[in-house]
Amino acid sequence: MTMIQTPAAEMSRSAADLLARARELAPTLRERSAEIEKARTLPLDIVETLRAAGVFRMCFDQEWGGLGLTSMEQTEVVEALAYGDASVGWCSMIGANLGIYSRFIDQDVARAMFPNPDMIVAGLLQPSGRAERVPGGFRLSGRWPFGSGINHADWIISGAFVFEDGKPYASPDGSNPHESRQFMVPRAHAEVIDNWHTTGLAGSGSSDYTFTDVFVQEEHTFSFDKVYGAPGPLASPDAFTRAMCGAPLGVARAALDYARDIALTRMDRMAGKPWAELYRVQVALAECEADYNATRAGVYAAMTREWDVLTAGGTLDDLAPNDRAAIPVSWVHAFRMSRSIVSRLYDLLQTWSILQSSPMDRWMRDTATMRQHLTAQDLILQSAGAYLAGGTPAFGICLGIVK
Repeated sequence: MTMIQTPAAEMSRSAADLLARARELAPTLRERSAEIEKARTLPLDIVETLRAAGVFRMCFDQEWGGLGLTSMEQTEVVEALAYGDASVGWCSMIGANLGIYSRFIDQDVARAMFPNPDMIVAGLLQPSGRAERVPGGFRLSGRWPFGSGINHADWIISGAFVFEDGKPYASPDGSNPHESRQFMVPRAHAEVIDNWHTTGLAGSGSSDYTFTDVFVQEEHTFSFDKVYGAPGPLASPDAFTRAMCGAPLGVARAALDYARDIALTRMDRMAGKPWAELYRVQVALAECEADYNATRAGVYAAMTREWDVLTAGGTLDDLAPNDRAAIPVSWVHAFRMSRSIVSRLYDLLQTWSILQSSPMDRWMRDTATMRQHLTAQDLILQSAGAYLAGGTPAFGICLGIVK
């Protein structure tokens, strides 16, 4: 096992520094992928290396001691880490979102909760629990799946429906007949259920977890319709999902480079030709490169248009409808096309793919698992299509719609 160490002096101070460090880490992460997968969670030395490098502070503003990376820069970092190991890229993206969530909490409270920007968050935002209103806050109970990175998190974010006197609580403004909120709870209060035995992304440690009658003070809860932090592109309801597609894109790039390296060295014994001269190899590599380039360009183009409008002081409503819809649609396409690329390259390499020692085997399983995430489902397409057609999006938050 290769130990990863990052002296404090190597702390990244800019987007370029962090991206360079992520790329430097990728070969060692690749070397340790089998270990990560077997452990079904990230080894603590890797977590601390990511923390020391500044990965988990990339969403906090510089005035908080963070790096203040743009969504595009965050996605590049996630890509670089996922190029080494998918689970590391995935957990880095999830864990770094604390800087985004902090914008929706009273800022004095948030600074007390998060005294340094290297803290890590995990949890599920979908309202899977029950929160009973009590004086000063809530009593939170329930079970949530998919707590990616929960074994090394500092805080847990969890969505829950609100009740009062045992009855569904309606929002005071009448906007929601049964209000749901996000609840921030220290990791120590969660019970983790060791059930993360999966096809892929095994190293992400995305186990279920529970809270049982845990008191959460009012100030530690929030909804995405009210911003307390400084306005800006990351103070937007969809901000926590933008960098997610960096994980499948990073894996697709890794698979492409791996397949090309094999094509440069292999001989077809039946044909008596090098792989580099085989028509089927040439076409497959070119097709996959074309699909990857178009997919990645779509992600960054949609994200950049959104970022430019929000940086200029606009809102998501100032985006042209097709530009706003392009953002979640590009996520779906990134997950689906990355899986398609890996699958085609797996078939191209044939029996060189099937051994568990082959990275193609792991990438096939990782992309198959990532493809099942909500951000890759038809629900996102329905929401974008409904928005374009003037209908009702079923999952409006993917468009930044919270009411």
